[in-house]
Amino acid sequence: MSQDLKHLRLRAKTYARIRTFFAERGVLEVETPMLSAAGNTDPNIQSFHTRFSGHVDAGPAQRWLRTSPEFPLKRLLAAGLGDCYELGRVFRDGEAGGRHNPEFTMLEWYRVGWDDARLAREVIDLLEKLLLEAGRTFDIVETTYRGLFHDALGIDALTAPIETLQGAIGDVHINGEGLTRDDWLDLLMTHRIQPTFTRDRVTVVSDFPASQCALARIRKVEPPVAERFEVYVGQYEVANGYHELNDPKEQRARFERDNAVRRERGQHEVPLDENLLAVLGAMPDCAGVAMGVERLLMVLADTDRIADVLAFPFNEA
Repeated sequence: MSQDLKHLRLRAKTYARIRTFFAERGVLEVETPMLSAAGNTDPNIQSFHTRFSGHVDAGPAQRWLRTSPEFPLKRLLAAGLGDCYELGRVFRDGEAGGRHNPEFTMLEWYRVGWDDARLAREVIDLLEKLLLEAGRTFDIVETTYRGLFHDALGIDALTAPIETLQGAIGDVHINGEGLTRDDWLDLLMTHRIQPTFTRDRVTVVSDFPASQCALARIRKVEPPVAERFEVYVGQYEVANGYHELNDPKEQRARFERDNAVRRERGQHEVPLDENLLAVLGAMPDCAGVAMGVERLLMVLADTDRIADVLAFPFNEA
């Protein structure tokens, strides 16, 4: 069990502050299913799944534990619900260690009529409120993905050949067999750039490579960029947001590309969320963001151990 029960009280206070923040802004709290007939196709995220043993009329027996509430929240947006958020548990297989727990809490919210830049500002507003109440002072640094890599490593992350990215890894020992260009960019971010972020720095990174678009729109500039952002507090990534794609044809193609990568890697394919694809075209222009609550609590508690902010970590559950 967590050695310091004050962190459990910190969690409760943080939940209350989050709910007050959104209530004051007219954003509705909702609750969506944790089990779905569809899963997350992202090849870098592994899902838990189980089987339903009841009546066959209930639908497919195989069910997937959600890795985020994104898909059902988007279905609610398509139905006309408007601004909404969910604060709840999500599950990711294979992610356990000093800074990861397979079961954790995610805060995800959507703003209708907003783009990614405006939503990033609201993320900062929420972080400012929570950090200042915790007695933390901090500086805010806003940059683009391209600018971040240029300033930190002197390379153009959007156009540099893979050999340049490999050379920039320095003395970090990596088995590079089979790694793609985006894999090398991720390694440079985690091994060369994030370690330079100071404890009292909030870093907002926008305009990611188009190849890392996930479920975000692509801005057709040269070179094109994904309309998404990430927010770091110190060295921790705490939030990931998008100007959301609402083109079902393009979204289906991205899901299918994910499954193609899964096949190449020898991973199992994941069933597409046909319920989402059926209504995605009706989803209004909006921006959405997911925030890892345990990461946030680790920052507020000034600890590097996720176990410190859990009642019982995975190995004690």
